[in-house]
Amino acid sequence: MNIVLGVTGSIAAYKAADLTSKLTKLGHEVHVVMTRDATEFITPLTLQVLSKFPVTTSLYDEKESWHPGHIELADNADLMVIAPATANVIAKFAHGLADNAMGAIYLATKAPLLMAPAMNGKMWEHPATQANVETLKQRGTEFIGPEDGLLACGYEGTGRLWEVDGIVERIQEKWC
Repeated sequence: MNIVLGVTGSIAAYKAADLTSKLTKLGHEVHVVMTRDATEFITPLTLQVLSKFPVTTSLYDEKESWHPGHIELADNADLMVIAPATANVIAKFAHGLADNAMGAIYLATKAPLLMAPAMNGKMWEHPATQANVETLKQRGTEFIGPEDGLLACGYEGTGRLWEVDGIVERIQEKWC
């Protein structure tokens, strides 16, 4: 299966390495797309080595051919997974914003979308975030998590990224 894995700017972005590795070992082609903020937490090179494919970090990465790479990724995707999914990317997707490669791929793909949120609990519970989640669910987006526990900000609450093994299990059960 061809998976587009979106990685956003959360402290949980480091877990994308484990997710990429496990999905690749299961025989999936994993094409990683990172927001600029995600690159502050984990390097594209790490995910490139684990996925064995170039990592897309910008719409301007596409200088190799006339065919836009983000459209090719969107066309070939069997599944799009956003892990971690920040409140920012959830809002952008809910409102159809395509100001980066990830948003452009989302708008151009017909593939199902699985989002694994990770953020401060107050951000998760905010009415705006919950409205955006509901909008995406109405469009068919599936969510996994977030979990309860100690958050990177020091608070206890709902906002932790779902365990990587659980994300892999959901992908295998639902789409394979």
